[in-house]
Amino acid sequence: MAENLSADFVVIGSGICGALAAYKLARAGASVIMLEAGPRVTRAQLLANFRNSPRRSDWMSPYPFSPWAPHPVYKPKDNGYLVQAGPYPYPAEYIRVVGGTTWHWAAHTWRYLPNDMRMQSLYGVGVDWPCTYDELDPFYQEAEEIMGVAGSAEEHPESPRSKPFPLEPVAEPWAMRRLRERLQPEYPVVGNTVARNSRTFGGRPACCGSNNCQPICPVDAQYHGGLAVDAAEAAGVRLIPNAVVYRLEHDERDRIVAAHYFDPDKQSYRVTGKTFIVAANGIESPKLLLLSTSERFPNGIANSRDMVGRHLMDHPSTSLTFDADEEVWLGRGPQSPSSINTLRDGPFRAEFSAYRLDFTNISRVDSTTQRLLLDGVYGPEFEKRLRYSAAREMNVKTVLEVLPRPENRITLSDRKDALGIPQPQVHYAIDAYTRGGAQDAKKHFTRIAELMGGTNLRFTPDDAFANNQHICGTLSMGNDPNTSVCDRYGRAHDHENLFFIGTGVLPTAGTCNSTLAAVAVGFWTVAHILEEQAGVPSGKRAATGAGAGT
Repeated sequence: MAENLSADFVVIGSGICGALAAYKLARAGASVIMLEAGPRVTRAQLLANFRNSPRRSDWMSPYPFSPWAPHPVYKPKDNGYLVQAGPYPYPAEYIRVVGGTTWHWAAHTWRYLPNDMRMQSLYGVGVDWPCTYDELDPFYQEAEEIMGVAGSAEEHPESPRSKPFPLEPVAEPWAMRRLRERLQPEYPVVGNTVARNSRTFGGRPACCGSNNCQPICPVDAQYHGGLAVDAAEAAGVRLIPNAVVYRLEHDERDRIVAAHYFDPDKQSYRVTGKTFIVAANGIESPKLLLLSTSERFPNGIANSRDMVGRHLMDHPSTSLTFDADEEVWLGRGPQSPSSINTLRDGPFRAEFSAYRLDFTNISRVDSTTQRLLLDGVYGPEFEKRLRYSAAREMNVKTVLEVLPRPENRITLSDRKDALGIPQPQVHYAIDAYTRGGAQDAKKHFTRIAELMGGTNLRFTPDDAFANNQHICGTLSMGNDPNTSVCDRYGRAHDHENLFFIGTGVLPTAGTCNSTLAAVAVGFWTVAHILEEQAGVPSGKRAATGAGAGT
């Protein structure tokens, strides 16, 4: 007899956003099933994969690729999973495993700026959020307390907070200290806010400075989705890995009644529930909705107005590499510890993109070695040039704002994966607004190099934008169903018991990594669901974040 798979809540996706939402629901007494397309992984397994990888600079190489749950792979060659429709390539990277892509991240946990949520009102571009910064503040705080975010409120007045950071800043590497000392007061260099322990917290140790935050923190000093899954399961959530959800089913009232998934052998299962939460990433979530067609919704679930998959945003980067006039030795401590934030906001946003300037602290040994070997340099000259670059090479990059444009979108392609499921297709362009920010940054790149006595300046070409894998906007929340997919609480406009959690719901991208905002908005959504089901007026239930992963 087939097992009865049913719960109060069915959560699709076990990344950090879905897992923490499931954790909170289970803690509130609900039954929760969480479905994950990919397999289970462990930190020990991933570390072994990394140490044994022949491609140490390929940070995706430690992560298992599953034919039943494929993800984009670009090295040593593009596997073609994410189909490019142009006009500009969008090589997004993400990982389909239990715990999701935050196994592999820089752990940046910036808050948005209040003005990031009022772009249309203030600057006449983009959109306004359907909620305010002040409404999200307690949920930001809850997320930070669970994840153990380290930072200095004094250094970050741009994002007001009602309570202190949970942890003091992580120790500043020497190279970043020298940048701070030599660039001030012209450019105030500040420590990045990070979900990385500066001291023992949550049963996990402090950062050991190993400099491989990506692809995997070796000691779990960083919070990640794997820890969130552990907390969810400890709270009573039932996780089903290797469960590739390919269709959502609705009833005659447009309520979602079931999620259908394939196992790796393509055997199909049906999971029923009262409330459904789609919490895959900003590409896989819209893909699922577009797959879920019916006579009533021929273009897919939640897509009666053709908004699913639109408004794709990320943070393209340009950069400058140069040689400082002193030895700074990048590679001790976290990989991305410091930034310049003074260009994240201003009246110029009416004309061109805001951006953050981010300094790398990634060791130059591997990249320099590869470059020298390709150039045919060996022997004493190799040793001399390797030491020089490892000691003096520095890099600063932009983290550029992208506006929510409907033509930037995720659709379904004609290609199919091993289970016969259509692969996602991306339509993407980088417009004049974002390119304007990149051009503006060049003068700051040059001045930073001057202040560091820089020589051998190497700018990225004007049309060469790196991608930061901050996938936003494809399930945008808003008040108008004609321009958004869900309401201010993440509820689908078309389905009363379907909610979305994850970076896809964020209406604007700002200039900061998207994970913390997505977790905070997810907590806001869960609080609303629980309030509604308990009959408590919206906003009366206090955010409480005791202990996930602690």
